[in-house]
Amino acid sequence: MSQKFSPTLRIGDLNDFIAPSQACVIPLKGSKPTEKKPDQPQVVINPKQQLEPVKISLKDCLACSGCITSAETVMLEKQSLDEFLSALDNKDVIISLSPQSRTSLAVHYNISPLQVFKKLTTFFKSLGVKAVFDTNCSRDLVLIEACNEFLTRFKQAASQVADKSPLPVLSSACPGWICYAEKKLGSFVLPYVSSVKSPQQAIGAAIKHHLSQALGLRLEDVYHVTVMPCYDKKLEAARDDFVFQVETHDNGGLKLTEVDSVLTTGEIMDLIKLKGVDFKDLEESPLDRLLTNVTEDGHLYGVAGSSGGYAETIFRHAAKALFGQTIEGPLEFKTLRNSDFREVVLELEGRTVLKFALCYGFNNLQNIVRRVKMGKCDYHYVEIMACPTGCLNGAGQIKPKTGQSHKELIRSLEATHMDDTSLMVDPFNNPIAKRLYEEWLEEPGSSKAKKYLHTQYHPVVKSITSQLNNW
Repeated sequence: MSQKFSPTLRIGDLNDFIAPSQACVIPLKGSKPTEKKPDQPQVVINPKQQLEPVKISLKDCLACSGCITSAETVMLEKQSLDEFLSALDNKDVIISLSPQSRTSLAVHYNISPLQVFKKLTTFFKSLGVKAVFDTNCSRDLVLIEACNEFLTRFKQAASQVADKSPLPVLSSACPGWICYAEKKLGSFVLPYVSSVKSPQQAIGAAIKHHLSQALGLRLEDVYHVTVMPCYDKKLEAARDDFVFQVETHDNGGLKLTEVDSVLTTGEIMDLIKLKGVDFKDLEESPLDRLLTNVTEDGHLYGVAGSSGGYAETIFRHAAKALFGQTIEGPLEFKTLRNSDFREVVLELEGRTVLKFALCYGFNNLQNIVRRVKMGKCDYHYVEIMACPTGCLNGAGQIKPKTGQSHKELIRSLEATHMDDTSLMVDPFNNPIAKRLYEEWLEEPGSSKAKKYLHTQYHPVVKSITSQLNNW
């Protein structure tokens, strides 16, 4: 079984064969059926076409209400190193780097995340890349929007403005969780999901809708690539919700995407090897500051949290904004069933006024879903990630070295990630975020902010007819 996509996508339908599932294959007339094994769907193949690869686009895969097929059988035609290298010849390529990928490379090469960032800038620009940015910057943008969204929904629930209580708010940054919610859970859980985009899509929106003009680039020539710890991010980038149209003089209109390609950390290491580069010996280039959380003296900054810091940041902000409580020092998360299921509460006068949770991994995720379905979830906010231990453990990260256990690698990643941002800065105090609001978004929760930094989710109805219409 493929280990690439998140456990949620692989376990969700228990349908992840090393071939397309029955829902992904149209039987061909006149073909001889293969012998059907017990409890296994029958796949019919035309002998004359047996040597031709099965081509399933990412959009087809996401639109399907059946399984997510194994990556080995899906040609990710627009999400590959070859496509990236081809774009370097005729596009203005911009790369956005996730902090989790930085950490993975830092541990592998035994250097600091900051050194990784500077060396990758050297490496990518030697290939012809125009700029290398930092998704910590866009994470601060979405955290600001997420704080604003939570306050709004909390107040609505308190005043019973909404017909249905909008709490708990369920985070939306993990595409594995979102895909599972749309395909398996549908309308009963989607109203609770945050509408805020992930940092990947937020920086895509910033580059395509605002920064390209500031850089003097033609929008249709900009090719935006993100480096992520997770294969599911490829599915996220392919969503129709993140496609937009621009008017052109020659053909009237052109459809573009916020993120043109997603490469995993492991694929970047493959690229380094392909180019025959000694990564540790590369020079360190200055960072592109336009969309990078770096101070004048070269320190990276951001928020705590290896999976985005959503629960912690929103909890602190809500405590102060709603109850006048400024929380100093680290939050005291209480471990529940396991280390991937923790909660933090704010009590005033013996009454719990805020209750947040961190929920990582499929088993814990199901527990939250059951509570929501039964109307017995007493959390105000839940930070959900499909992968156990969160984003540092994404399936696209570099694998353990020989003799190194997976647990040892995770411990090393967590320790190194703490060094990735040497300064902890409140997102609301981020000068880049402030500038983007002033120049582009106006203010948190504005109509422009909702247009570019928020999205919507859709229940996927299981229907063979709808699947075949996608082909």
